[in-house]
Amino acid sequence: MADPVSQEQPRRQGERAEANLRAAAHLLLALLALGVERVVLCPGSRSGPLAAAAGLLQHLGLKLHTAIDERSAGFFAVGLARAEGKPPVVITTSGTAVANLLPAVVEADSGAIPLLLLSADRPLRLKNRGANQTVNQEAFLAPCCRWFGQGDNRGLDAMDRAALQALARRAHRMALAAPMGPVHLNLPFEEPLHAGAEALQRLVDELGAIDRSAAEISGGSGQDPEVSPAEPASAGETKGSDHLLGLDPDRPGVIVAGPWRGRPEHWPGFAAAAGRWQQRSGWPLLADGLSGLRGQAGLQLVAGYDLILKDPDPALAPGQMLRLGPLPASRRLQAWLSASGGHQVLISEADPRDLDPLGTAMARHSGGLEAWSAALPAALWQGSTGTRANQDFLARWRTSETSTQSWLNRQLQQQTSAARPDEPSLARALSRLLPPGLAVMLASSSPVRDWESFSDPSGPARPLYGFRGASGIDGTLSLAAGLAESLGGLVLLCGDLALLHDSNGWLWHHQLRGQLTVVLIENGGGGIFEQLPIRASPPLDFERLFAMGQPLEHTVLAAAHGVPWRRVAALAELGEALAWAQQQPVALLEVKTDRFADAQLRQRLRQDCPRPQLRMAPPQPPL
Repeated sequence: MADPVSQEQPRRQGERAEANLRAAAHLLLALLALGVERVVLCPGSRSGPLAAAAGLLQHLGLKLHTAIDERSAGFFAVGLARAEGKPPVVITTSGTAVANLLPAVVEADSGAIPLLLLSADRPLRLKNRGANQTVNQEAFLAPCCRWFGQGDNRGLDAMDRAALQALARRAHRMALAAPMGPVHLNLPFEEPLHAGAEALQRLVDELGAIDRSAAEISGGSGQDPEVSPAEPASAGETKGSDHLLGLDPDRPGVIVAGPWRGRPEHWPGFAAAAGRWQQRSGWPLLADGLSGLRGQAGLQLVAGYDLILKDPDPALAPGQMLRLGPLPASRRLQAWLSASGGHQVLISEADPRDLDPLGTAMARHSGGLEAWSAALPAALWQGSTGTRANQDFLARWRTSETSTQSWLNRQLQQQTSAARPDEPSLARALSRLLPPGLAVMLASSSPVRDWESFSDPSGPARPLYGFRGASGIDGTLSLAAGLAESLGGLVLLCGDLALLHDSNGWLWHHQLRGQLTVVLIENGGGGIFEQLPIRASPPLDFERLFAMGQPLEHTVLAAAHGVPWRRVAALAELGEALAWAQQQPVALLEVKTDRFADAQLRQRLRQDCPRPQLRMAPPQPPL
């Protein structure tokens, strides 16, 4: 087939605008052929050729989203990428537009989330000499990017098709290589920038002849031949012939599962491998809410570890631990991991970076749990389902878990009848009431911690998302919108400051194709700070210095964006309110709580949870 968007070096200045358009189309076509499906476009003139090309390529299946705020656009793209495991493209103009991507890029870097960031720029002849909107944008995102690529300094139109395809291939490869993350392409454009109607129509006609398949677009298989993004990384792996990495499934141990950060297509294998190891070893599985393992059938889970480990019973101490992914949020669990000693093995999902801030892991494997499990000797799986000592150890953990959850049920049932809802009870109620499989995003600060400690582990399984790479409240609503767009539906649980910090995220309402329900905890400021020791220091103006409550009606702000809302005055109303919200494209449910009273409630629950009497088994010989 003839080259659909043939490009020639412009012989006259009047041809440059069309050459810019075709160069932009070549680059985006190459990314489309590699499997990129989505573009998030921000406004600008210098990025005009990229914008026009993206608009025309919708004919070939490119999904286009637009946003006026680059910070919101970046976080929306992070949500898309987390849900889909493939990098979306974010297009910005030059100048401060690029700087506004930084918060999202920081989260993508820390959380191993692939992004392709395309910024338009002036050609080199205009840089560093006072030309309008010329800044050192090449350096803005560099510390957090896997790779930086620069277009031809004379202008993108000076690059031929092969060079543009090579640039696209390398950018795509670097975004998906372990650990996945953001890639920045800075693309100079020489003026004139905007092609006329005749040039646009010529490109439309040529694109109209292209089949939608990536194979025909690229003239190949639609996959970068230089790399298979699904290949696990070997960097950071503990070397040696011991596939078990020192673990002995015939002796007592525990599995600690932190937040899941793997690619979506790898999740079933991960969950199956976790179940297989537990079935063979009989080890209890301490599962963070963001691990995705709570509610999964067939697993012996412990969810109440944050309360159980207030004063750890020596009968629960393991001699070895299999840790999966980043650390859970619980400070008590982290302290227990540090103090327990023993042999700890850390397995991450294609992330060779050091994910052990405690410094207690004695062996690491970065190729993922499924690959590690598959490499174990076949004879290992022929053993019994846990030794007697392992079964006794599991029984002690299960006794503690059952006792803790029963006690929490009684305590929070009393709270349900209170005049005002409280946040721990809200987390527990949501985990029970939401339909099975409906995804939930937990905002940073209190929501993610309350779900970890107080949600009901007997509730139905569901995908759970939290962005704890950098654990900021930036972009909360835009992240949720990106997830909802990709998944088809989502419930966001967040606080008032997090929602206000990203109020531009409400603008996604007008183009969102997935259903989004926002459950807002309105407690008049930063509730997480109520738990700081400095709260009780009289000389300080705590409200002004830390809580920073804002005199704003979130319901009015939502309504101004066309978002319907309801106020949930009691938890007994929550089920009906959720059912109503699910019938709206986007809806806000406001739950007013008392952050001071809730901080005291959390403290009481964590301090008063009784410890059951456990039978101590005879000590095991050291490993």
